[in-house]
This record gives sequence, C-alpha cells and structure tokens, in this order.
Amino acid sequence: MASCFMGIDNGGTATKAVIFDSKGAALGSATRKLPMILGEGGSTERDMGLLWRANCEAIREAIGAAGIEAGDIRGIGCTGHGKGLYLWGRDGRPAYNGIVSTDSRAWAYPRKWLEDGTAARTHGRSCQSILASQPISLLAWLKDNRPGVIEASRWVFEVKDYIRFMLTGEAWAEATDYSGSGLMNLRDARFDRDYLAEFGLAEVYELLPPLKYSTEACGSVTKEAAAATGLRPGTTVAGGMFDIDACAVATDVTDEEKLCVIAGTWSINEYIARAPVLDGSILMNSLFCIPGYYLVEECSPTSAGNYEWFTSLFLDSERAQAERRGIGLFQLAEEMAAAVGPEAQDIVFLPYLYGSNYNPRAKACFIGMEASSTRAQVIRSVLEGIALGHKVHVDKLVAARRSAGRQTRLARLAGGAAKSGLWAQIFADVLELCVEVVETEELGSLGCAMAAAVAVGEFGDLKAAARAMVRIKGRIEPDPLASAVYRRKFELHKAASAALEDLWPMFAKA
Repeated sequence: MASCFMGIDNGGTATKAVIFDSKGAALGSATRKLPMILGEGGSTERDMGLLWRANCEAIREAIGAAGIEAGDIRGIGCTGHGKGLYLWGRDGRPAYNGIVSTDSRAWAYPRKWLEDGTAARTHGRSCQSILASQPISLLAWLKDNRPGVIEASRWVFEVKDYIRFMLTGEAWAEATDYSGSGLMNLRDARFDRDYLAEFGLAEVYELLPPLKYSTEACGSVTKEAAAATGLRPGTTVAGGMFDIDACAVATDVTDEEKLCVIAGTWSINEYIARAPVLDGSILMNSLFCIPGYYLVEECSPTSAGNYEWFTSLFLDSERAQAERRGIGLFQLAEEMAAAVGPEAQDIVFLPYLYGSNYNPRAKACFIGMEASSTRAQVIRSVLEGIALGHKVHVDKLVAARRSAGRQTRLARLAGGAAKSGLWAQIFADVLELCVEVVETEELGSLGCAMAAAVAVGEFGDLKAAARAMVRIKGRIEPDPLASAVYRRKFELHKAASAALEDLWPMFAKA
C-alpha cells in the first residue's frame, strides 16, 4: 500500500476523518454530527467527552471505509474551527464544556476594550481586532461569570489541539490557531504575560502550552488512543493547523496571487502576504502555516451554516419531495433557486444567525417579502444573502491588496458553496471574480493531512505537498449582466444591515 495520511477536521457542526493517498485522493472518510448545547446570551457549547468519542468513531470508521490497515497511515494531522475555547482541567478532565466559534456571550468585552483604549494599546502586538468568540474574550467572561473555572484549568486549547492532546497525551499550542486567538503577541510570535495582563488575564500565561508549528511532529498515538480509535500506536501526529489555513493550502493558496473564500459555518475570506496589514482596515492577521507568511483575513459567522439552518427549519415539504425523487434536499433546493433569475426578486436575507459581520448581537432576518414571493425566490435570497455577506469582507481584502500594489482576479472557493454549481456561479457574479473550485470536498481534512505528509518526510514543505495533492475541478467566470444586478443588491444589503444596527440591542437577553 502506498503512503496514506489522515486528516481530522472538527468544525462547527461535525467531525470528519478522511484518509488520503500521496496524490490527494480520498480513500475513505467518516463524519459524525456534533450536538450543540445552546444557551441564553448567545452561548454555543459542546460536551468535550462526547466530542472525543465522536472523533474515535469517525477515525475507526474511516479506516474501515478506506479498506486499509492502520499501519498504512504514516501520519495524522488535525484541524478545526478557530476561536472558541476548550479547557483541560488539572484533574485530568475537561474543566468546562467546549465553546464553539459561533459563541457570542462575551460580546461586551471587545466593546469595553475598544472604549477604554485597551484595543488600541495592544493592536501593535495582537495585529487583529478582538472578537467576542476569541479565547481572550471568552476567558475574560469566564473569569467574571464562572469563578473557579480558570483556576481549575491546566491547559487552554483550541479544538484541534485538544483532539491532538487526546491522541498523543502531549500538550502543544500550534501557532496558526493560537495566533488567531487574541492570546498571542503576534508581532513577536510568542506568548507574552505583559500583553495578557492588559486584558486582566496575566494568570492565563501559565495555561498556554509550548508553541509548535504546523508541519512539526507533536507526539505519536498512545496505546490508549490506539485502542479507542483503531490507529496504530506510535503513528506520528503533526501540529496541524487552523481550518482557514488548511483550506488555503488545500486550494493551493500558497502564494500571494489568489484569494481563498470559504463558505462554511463562518464566512472566511483571506490571502497570504509577507507582511500583516496594520492600518486597521482589515479585521485579522495571523501566522500562516507556511513560514514567512501572514494570513490576512476578513471573517464573520455569516455563511453556509445559515443555509443549513434554513433548509432544516423551513423545507420539510421539499425534503419529502426530494426523497420521493431519490435526490438530496440541497439538489432540489438548487433546482428551485436556479429557476429564479437574479433580477426576479429583491428579498434581502441577512445571514446573522450568530451575529453580523461586525455586531455579535445582530439577528438573521428576511426583508422585502411580499404576498407574491415564492419559496424558490426565498431559497435564492438565502444563497445570495450569504454571498453578499462574503462580499463585504472580500471588498476590504481587494482594497488592501490594491494598496499593496496587487490586483485580484481569482478566488479559490471552498466549503458548502463549492459543492453547488449554482451557488458557485452566484459567488463569481457577486464578487466579480473568476472562481475556481478544487476537486476534493474535504478541504480542511486535506490541508492537515498535507501537514502530516510533510511532518513524516513525504514532501519537503507544504508548497510541494500542494503541487502533488491539490487538483482543480472547475473554473467559473462571472456573468457581467448578473454582476450588474448584484451591485445594486449589494447596496440594498448594506443599507438594510445599517438601518437595523440600533435595533439589535433591543433583542439582547444578556
């Protein structure tokens, strides 16, 4: 058997384990949906014990689906949603539920730090705007609202670092994830007690594991983890990476020419550069998984997760119809939306289930529906609203690249939208960019499997791994007529969002 590599991806809603060969072909995979614990104040949590068991089940099933022996897997890489918080206790158990990146309970802390000058004082070291879902905000909330939790904690993990810890028994902080956490002095690429003290969290310094990088070996599978997962004891586990890095390298965004647009639970829009953007025009800079590069990012929890919610809640009759036809619900919904041209309706869908692009208290809504509005029009408005939300971010990135002397003509599209020909076309038309889609649908898993391949010496670096393992499936050009319609809709989208800003606090429960 040729070399195989496993990628384990823990996103906002599911766990996936996928096994790839050295050419990037998926040999076998398994997925487990993850139950969410929803609470007041915008909290979104999960049981960390159940999360680990879901990973064990998915790993074991993926090995079986691939039809290989566990010993054929040379290396393992982990990825997952960034932000959020996973605390491991001093008693050898989780110290709290895992907190997912859609959590908005800590919305008041970034606002307070902005108003009292903390954000301005620390921006030269953080190189990013602080978000409610970042560990630094969540830890501040826990300190004030759940006394004893931080004191009972031994390690502050991101989700993929927690899973790697369970596989290896070794605690490491992989740099790409922690550089987007708000906890790192990004300027100096290190943890900094004085920096944390600015946020009243100096004690957290002792809970941060030592730093490692994406393609470094970070231990091997223990006998206990092997018994739970079916993996071979001693298999190398790489550092892995933040899922936005994994999707970037898995779409071969390994140079400064292309954008990466990820339509998942989060709207992730990014490019890589030799220097961060520090003029305040861009939301986030983080360390990229290729040394010498920064990941320049605009993001919000406003993407395809909204579409999954919509179809689950409102398309029961379509689901039954799809079952009668022997097709998937999303295929039927796409057929319905495709029958409606972009100019046929002006329904504005604001995809703010978990907050807006910049306001964590915003709410999802439809504006502009009439008695004549059809279900097909509403479905299309959801697809368009998510793409228009991405454009808010992409326009900022394009402007930053223009200021640096770079033109933007191409975006690599990943996530839910990349699985739909219609939706990918909508993205191309809305962004007015050529859109390319890669062959695999499991980009996060592929990206961290590539890190594993480098860690065990299959490839010299991630650029070489991308050349061997990434394949482009298709290229979509924007339609100038549709783009003209979407330019008008984009103005309507922005105006509707701005008009509601003063209303959101009236909905807040906390």
